Amino acid sequence: MDNLTQVKNYTYTGEKIFEKAQDFLPINGTDYVELYVGNAKQAAHFYKTALGFEDLAYAGLETGVRDRTSYVLKQGKIRIILTSPFDPESDIAHHIRVHGDGVKVIALWVDDAYDAYEQTIKRGAKSYLKPETIKDDQGEIRRSGIHTYGDTVHLFIERKNYKGDFLPGYEKWDSGYHPTSVGLKYIDHMVGNVNLGAMNEWAKFYAEVMGFANLITFDDKDISTDYTALMSKVMTNGNGYIKFPINEPAEGKKKSQIEEYLDFYKGPGCQHIAVATDDIVFTISEMKKRGIDFLYVPGSYYDTVGERVGVIEEDMNELKKWGIMVDRDEEGYLLQIFTKPIEDRPTLFLEIIQRKGAKSFGKGNFKALFESIEAEQARRGTL
Repeated sequence: MDNLTQVKNYTYTGEKIFEKAQDFLPINGTDYVELYVGNAKQAAHFYKTALGFEDLAYAGLETGVRDRTSYVLKQGKIRIILTSPFDPESDIAHHIRVHGDGVKVIALWVDDAYDAYEQTIKRGAKSYLKPETIKDDQGEIRRSGIHTYGDTVHLFIERKNYKGDFLPGYEKWDSGYHPTSVGLKYIDHMVGNVNLGAMNEWAKFYAEVMGFANLITFDDKDISTDYTALMSKVMTNGNGYIKFPINEPAEGKKKSQIEEYLDFYKGPGCQHIAVATDDIVFTISEMKKRGIDFLYVPGSYYDTVGERVGVIEEDMNELKKWGIMVDRDEEGYLLQIFTKPIEDRPTLFLEIIQRKGAKSFGKGNFKALFESIEAEQARRGTL
């Protein structure tokens, strides 16, 4: 019996699900996310101004890098690299031509990057970066990498012998422009969209190759409207720090948000990054002031929230004012809201989430969320 078979029908019951994950690949958290973008300097300004990130590090011609420029931003524990190529024939430029701005690297912080590579390769992963050690006067970083869905890759980053700001090859960056934070703390989860029929394949990959467990499964009865549907399996590592929902389209009368993403991204990729906050009203109010657009949630959604989620600390009228959704699992509840796409193609967007005890995901928000997304698809003429 393979790892996926052992966990695929597991019903979420608090901490016990994490016992199902294997321990051969300990992960301490998300190290960074790298996006390939058309203009990294301008994108960095957007991420700072609209999303509250601050300067961290830079690599480019001035640091001896001849093929690209990269700006590293941080907020809370979140680190994002925005990278643009110099050579129009490079792999980075090809990625941007095909996908538009999008996530290339999801880097994971591990204790031993060499062992992480060996453990995953021997279980069937395809190599992206063979183990290497890079050094500067602040110490050394050991890293390695594997391919995952589409053109997305995972890097394993080992930091225990490094004292620098980010990575060798980068220098400290201070632009002199320092917008205030919007209160983002860490990456809660990252969602991958894959082709029809591929969800189980990639859930199996995360179970067998990386030792993850299936936290919860949603089928087309859980996530659907009269027009569109999707299916999803949420995969998590042993300590629960990493959660990767894997989505695939399901049959519907019209084109689902997953199909729209696959059409415009030109293949599988990271659909959205969910970032956590301790005060969701403050975070989204700040983001709205700075020009971020959020999906509209129908007012009727709030008529039944109390029946579904029970007692919560927040004022329901305040949540309705901002369009914040509420859901519950066995451990508690969560508050969440979704931005519209943050670039021209209807691909990558952000989720803002505040957990009030919930460790998993409920099913109550999907119909309202789908209706909101379908309304946007109708405006774009892609439904």
